[in-house]
Amino acid sequence: MHTVWKGAISFGLVHVPVKMFSATEDKDISMRYIHKACGSPLAYVRKCPSCEKEVEWEEIGRGYEYEKGKFVMFEKEELDQLNEQANKNITILDFVDLKDIDPIYFQKTYYLSPDQAGGNAYQLLLTAMRDTGKIGIAKISIRSKSSLAAIRVLDECLAIETIFYPDEIRPVAQVPNLPGQTEVNEKELTMAKMLIEQLSTPFEPGKYTDDYRERLLDLINHKVAGEDIRIAPAKPESNVVDLMAALQASIEAVRPIGTDPGTQAPAPKKRAARKKAENGLEAAAGGTAPASKPKRRTTKPKA
Repeated sequence: MHTVWKGAISFGLVHVPVKMFSATEDKDISMRYIHKACGSPLAYVRKCPSCEKEVEWEEIGRGYEYEKGKFVMFEKEELDQLNEQANKNITILDFVDLKDIDPIYFQKTYYLSPDQAGGNAYQLLLTAMRDTGKIGIAKISIRSKSSLAAIRVLDECLAIETIFYPDEIRPVAQVPNLPGQTEVNEKELTMAKMLIEQLSTPFEPGKYTDDYRERLLDLINHKVAGEDIRIAPAKPESNVVDLMAALQASIEAVRPIGTDPGTQAPAPKKRAARKKAENGLEAAAGGTAPASKPKRRTTKPKA
């Protein structure tokens, strides 16, 4: 891991020297823009539209557009002075419960390790936070960006997660076309809750994979090997109209066949209802309902 930040956590008069490391990595597959005519990758050029020439880095400054076409300019030293003190400290402002923070606030996670002779203070803070079950709300500046942050215990390590400021969160009221307090059908609600219960399971992150990335890597390997690949277009799906049929068929799909919901007892009378629901889902979604199991033939033993 590469150190992305060095400084100290401060709470009260206690200072804990720490190093910061990225806890996550971006595994997106990046592609270049290529000139189809000759196969060369395209380069991005910093060009001034007024002078009509390419601009070198040493000629570039930073400015803020306060009106259309009007800028105030800043020297690098001015901006560095603003962040000089903030870049050195993670100042814990409060200790709170993790459940009190909505996930919408979280941005990116980093690991913190003790720096220099800060091992004892680091372990003290970690143990105290673990025993009290609290997390620290702090301020930090990373790469000239000021953020709130949540410091918490992750296994035997302190982790810090940058979080948005409240005024950076857009109000839900701005989301268009929300249904509001629309009444829902009680039977549909009961079936929806039943489906949620059927699909509920402990969180196991290892079972979730990036299917798109795996398919793309497979396609890249085939192309590198010189194979010509054609991907069949996906069939368009129509909107589900019969919600009850969709719910019923979904429940039947995740429930053991031949059991009655809640009792797990054999329920032969449900077969006709199940078939009807599957047919309703097929008509609503434009797909094909699961094939029913063939009936078993039984013969009486000869005397």
